Amino acid sequence: MSTTATYTVTGMTCGHCVSSVTEEIGKLPGVSEVAVDLVPEGASAVTVTSAAPLAEPAVREAVDEAGYELAGSTA
Repeated sequence: MSTTATYTVTGMTCGHCVSSVTEEIGKLPGVSEVAVDLVPEGASAVTVTSAAPLAEPAVREAVDEAGYELAGSTA
């Protein structure tokens, strides 16, 4: 059974931003899908499907590695 969570990410402005965040979160163990609803210059929604719930610090680190900021999450 998979789980889905949506994270709010700030600082994303373009398709390259989407690719960077998708790539870094996609490297986390168990992640099967990453979908980004880009809001340029605003808070973008990043929906992640994974085999088990992800630890928020791991997601925060992946987003930081991509160069953006995790502003929040909802399960």
